Amino acid sequence: MSDKPALVGHPFEDFTPGKIWRAGPSEPFTETSIIAYAKDWDRQRFHLDAEAAKKSIYGGLIASGMHTFSVIFRLFDEARVFGDYFEGGIGANDIRWSRPVRPGDSLTAIMEIAEARPSRSVANCGVVKSRVRAENQRGEEVMSMLSVDLLRRRDG
Repeated sequence: MSDKPALVGHPFEDFTPGKIWRAGPSEPFTETSIIAYAKDWDRQRFHLDAEAAKKSIYGGLIASGMHTFSVIFRLFDEARVFGDYFEGGIGANDIRWSRPVRPGDSLTAIMEIAEARPSRSVANCGVVKSRVRAENQRGEEVMSMLSVDLLRRRDG
């Protein structure tokens, strides 16, 4: 019997090209949560003020793109997709916010593994590249990106 606690989540070896992971749905975004996030992190009028947002090109209050990004990563964390095997994000490329997230929207996160290879610089880890997208409750894509992450190996 080992003195080490069991790791929770999935090691590098579980992330094979073509595998799809889903997480969510999130709690619905609310006007209060959108404004609270914006006050701290993204003080644009269309995130902060419902009346001012009506006069914007969005025609109403919308969540910050970074708020959306944060919710997606929280969903994957709560689902323990990476869990204790996660050693950090290496990059996020080609981030696109394709549709506004509005009060009442709930998001589901979908990750499709594009590539997985042993790390060249960290012996006990692998590098996972994945296409991540978020969909609202109507199945409409609201965000997409290419994520690159460092994951510990099962025997690492």
